[in-house]
Amino acid sequence: MKNSAQGWRALVTGAGGFIGSHLTEQLLAEGASVRAFVRYTSRGTAGWLDTVATESVDQLEIVYGDLRNPDAVGRAVSGCTHVFHLGALIAIPYSYQNPREFVDVNVSGTQNVLEAVLAHQPERAIFISTSEVFGSAQYVPMSEAHPKVAQSPYAATKVAADALVISYHRSFGLPTVIARPFNTYGPRQSLRAIVPAIIAQALGGGPLRLGSLTPTRDFNYVSDTVLGIIACARSSRAEGQEFNLGTGKEIAIGELAQRICDMVGVPCQIETDERRLRPGPSEVVRLCADSGKARDILGWSPQVPLDSGLKRTRDWLMSQNQDRWVKELQL
Repeated sequence: MKNSAQGWRALVTGAGGFIGSHLTEQLLAEGASVRAFVRYTSRGTAGWLDTVATESVDQLEIVYGDLRNPDAVGRAVSGCTHVFHLGALIAIPYSYQNPREFVDVNVSGTQNVLEAVLAHQPERAIFISTSEVFGSAQYVPMSEAHPKVAQSPYAATKVAADALVISYHRSFGLPTVIARPFNTYGPRQSLRAIVPAIIAQALGGGPLRLGSLTPTRDFNYVSDTVLGIIACARSSRAEGQEFNLGTGKEIAIGELAQRICDMVGVPCQIETDERRLRPGPSEVVRLCADSGKARDILGWSPQVPLDSGLKRTRDWLMSQNQDRWVKELQL
């Protein structure tokens, strides 16, 4: 698999976020020039891009806008050879409170990107899905053919977004690919996500305030997810297809908590946090990826074992302002 993006003019939506900032860094490292599309706020910040140190900063252009604005999206796509659409609302608990906002951003926003791709004709457009579109596993490992069963408003909007991408490829011949990461974790992830939440609470001495301990997840370190996304853009055989990006290994949340406590060296004392419990029929109880298609067509497979990734995430959290992440845990 080639490891150069020389000559690419890449757009990354959601570039200031967790995965988006890592993807932006990797594309720059591989020689691409990157236009980072970041949602405008009155603070005028670019999320994690404000803290990213890169030797290729002259190849990074930050533009502000909103996915719900087709004019802003069209200007961002114009002139790009590759589009990576990561921008989305992703917080499942928030989707129970404000589902319409998720439809506006995740569905209408994706259509705006598709219309811009149709108008400006980049070489390849990669749309980032989520394993949540599958709902609880009906069989494992879960292939791309697994039924899509939305169990939260967030998941429903991603199912709809995937369907739009597939329809635009079939209807208009757009050069689209869907990359579907399973549970990505690593540095820069919000403490609302389970891995950094457990690590941060363990570093604070506990107890761990968690939701359900029995669901299983397939955790993929962020650098592996990023390389899988780029592989979707690089492969000549990927166009029009969907690819699961996961390890094929699942671990229950309770077992994950114990492993992290052992790593940090604290007792694993767990209390139930009602805010982290999903409504019963909405809980996805099992996820485990079949990434054989990505291995066969993209030449991709995960390289970072779970324990190594957890240690890297722990080390990053330890390097951060502890007061800041303690406050975030309390939100």
